Amino acid sequence: MKTMKAYPLQFEPILKERIWGGTKLKTYLNKPITSNITGESWEISTVDNDVSLVANGAFKGKSLNELIAEFPEEILGTKVYYRFGKQFPLLFKYLDAREDLSIQLHPNDELAKKRHHSFGKTEMWYVMQADKDARLIVGFKEKSSPEEFLQNVKDKTLLNILDTKKVQQGDVFFLDTGTIHAIGAGIVIAEIQQTSDITYRIYDFDRVDANGNQRELHLDLALEAINYETVEAQKLYSKKENVANEIVHCQYFTTNVIPLNGTLSVVKNQESFTVYMCVDGDFQIVLNGETFPYQKGDTVLIPASLTDFQIAGNASVLEIYIS
Repeated sequence: MKTMKAYPLQFEPILKERIWGGTKLKTYLNKPITSNITGESWEISTVDNDVSLVANGAFKGKSLNELIAEFPEEILGTKVYYRFGKQFPLLFKYLDAREDLSIQLHPNDELAKKRHHSFGKTEMWYVMQADKDARLIVGFKEKSSPEEFLQNVKDKTLLNILDTKKVQQGDVFFLDTGTIHAIGAGIVIAEIQQTSDITYRIYDFDRVDANGNQRELHLDLALEAINYETVEAQKLYSKKENVANEIVHCQYFTTNVIPLNGTLSVVKNQESFTVYMCVDGDFQIVLNGETFPYQKGDTVLIPASLTDFQIAGNASVLEIYIS
């Protein structure tokens, strides 16, 4: 059986133009964008037709799916492989909202499988940068109902019943499936989610594209998928230096924040891959005497077979794995 000479993997960013996108992915995160409406950089993806390609080292140019097919347990980890087979279960992105995103929600696993043969889309946001008075929409102000929701859509008063949160750098929101949400203008976000591109758009501020067309809404699909209860989406967390401080722990992923100031030794098992997203500053991974440097906006996948290394630098780093 072929064995993998594992190392920290980076991938070519998959850049997405969006009607609400801007230029901060270049100016703030150094992504190679070529348009003024780039809204997303998909950092690690196995979504159909958007599969990440390795950008560094011996596997440069290979797709993540190819690597997983060849080395499933070494990449994914024993527990992840047992649970998901050769599917990479998460999707990692950076988003730049120059304008408000559409108001939307995502179905749960059961609905997504029945309707779309897909995973659902549980996700979380880490706010990397926010302009003054920037806001998010997350859930309802008070318990709602399909009837109230539809009436407000019809009357164009939906914003009146939705909850808004003013945000700043470092804020974290966990969005369970069914939660109505929207990223507001002037925010850069790191997003961690299940591998899914299923979105039900319910309001788009009556915007039109360059051809004068409004984007499709999905009200019929949304009605059964919406959580009409109020939600506590914002997560408060410790920021102790040189420690993995847990922010989110759910069945789909665990996310820690590491305020790094110096060196941290990491020793882990081979049950899951680990991903690091550098959300501020710069750091390096030291593995078997070799150094791999990263800066703000970089994302790196540590194959599950790498179990003993150091991270060093002055940075804020998100650490994500499946437990």
